[in-house]
Amino acid sequence: MNILLVDDDYLLAKGTAKLLERLSGHKVQITDDPYKIIHKCETREIDLVMMDVNIPGAIWEGKEVSGADLCFLLKNNPETADIPIILVTAYAMLTERNSLLQQSQANDLCTKPITNYEELIELINSLVEKTGTG
Repeated sequence: MNILLVDDDYLLAKGTAKLLERLSGHKVQITDDPYKIIHKCETREIDLVMMDVNIPGAIWEGKEVSGADLCFLLKNNPETADIPIILVTAYAMLTERNSLLQQSQANDLCTKPITNYEELIELINSLVEKTGTG
């Protein structure tokens, strides 16, 4: 399975990617470039996206966008709508969780720092199994 990890903190993302690859056997790519995100999803290189909500400096078609904005774009594009997306954030309180999921149309949300990788891998596998993308 191919996972795209979207995060503006490359060192944190690299550590997360290495752990996911080691524990799950999945291949993880890292980027914070909106054009690469959209391209990789449209060309079906990706089975699942883990999208940080906060990606400062991310520009799409001339305007700054968040991970939630990019998720919404992907979910409303017929070519990419079926790709499961997990939003990742350090700031989600329970009250914000439902709002973020509804606004972005993401499949699920997890909080940083990720402490339970086995639970995350179960979530990833179940989302890909449900959507049949992997």
